[in-house]
Amino acid sequence: MMLIHSIRSRGLFLSLAALICVLLMLGLPFGIIVLWSVSDGWFPPNLLPDGYTARHWLMFLSDPSLTSAVINSLVITVVVTVATMIIAMPTAWALARYDFALKRLVEIFVLAPLIVPGIVVAVGLGRVFLKLDLAYTMLGVIIIQVAGVLPMTIRILASGFEAIPADLIAAARTLGANRIAVTRHILIPLSIPAMLAAGLLSFIGSFEEFERTFIVGAPIVHTLTTRLYINLSGAGLVVPVASVVCLILLLPVFLIFMLTSRIMRDDVMAAGMGKL
Repeated sequence: MMLIHSIRSRGLFLSLAALICVLLMLGLPFGIIVLWSVSDGWFPPNLLPDGYTARHWLMFLSDPSLTSAVINSLVITVVVTVATMIIAMPTAWALARYDFALKRLVEIFVLAPLIVPGIVVAVGLGRVFLKLDLAYTMLGVIIIQVAGVLPMTIRILASGFEAIPADLIAAARTLGANRIAVTRHILIPLSIPAMLAAGLLSFIGSFEEFERTFIVGAPIVHTLTTRLYINLSGAGLVVPVASVVCLILLLPVFLIFMLTSRIMRDDVMAAGMGKL
C-alpha cells in the first residue's frame, strides 16, 4: 500500500510539474501578448498595464493595409495548401509504393529544401523570380511557399501511403474489386489520416511563413507575417499592434489543432504524421 501511495504521489507531482511547465512556456507568453494587445501603456516596473483599451484592435480592423494582409494570407494559404496536396499526392504515392532506379536520390532531392536554411532558398529563388517577373506578385509568393511546404507534405503522405498493407489491396483485387473500387473503399479511407495531417501542416506552414514571402512579395504583396515584421522593426516599434497581429496569426493554428483533437484520435494523427 505504501508503494502504491508513493507511486501515485510521484505521478501527481510529475503531472503538476508538467502543468506548471506548460503554463510557463505557453500560457505566460500568450497572456503577455493578450495584455499588450489591450494595454493603454505598460512600463516597468509595473507588472500589469497602466490601463486597458480596445483601440489597437479597432485600428487593426480599420487599417486597410492590415485588412488586405489578412485577406492575402487567407487566399495564399488556401491556394498553397490545395496546390501542395495536388502536387504531393502522386509524388508521395510513387515514392511509397514503387521501386525504381535512383529512388533514394529522388527522396534526398525532395527533402533537400528542408536541409537548406529558408533564407538561403528565398534569396536564391528571389533572384530567379526577378528575372521571370514573378517577384512582388501574388503568384510568385504562392509558388515560393509551395516550394517551402512541399517537401514535408510529400514526406508525411509517403509515410502514410507506406503504411497501407499491400496484402489488403491484393486481397481486394483477388475478390474482384477493380482499381476504382480499391481506391474508393481501401486507399482513400486508409489515407485520410495522412492527408489530413499533411494538409493541416501545409496550411500552418504557409500561413506563418515569413522569409520567402518577405523576400519575394514585399513591399507589394503583404501577409500577416510581413506586417508583423514591419510593426516590430526599429524605430517603428508598435508592440500593441504587433500583439494584435500575433493573436490573429495564432488563432487559426489554435482552431485547427482544436478541431483536429475533436475529429481525430491521437493514434490516427500519429499514423498520419508518419516517420519524420
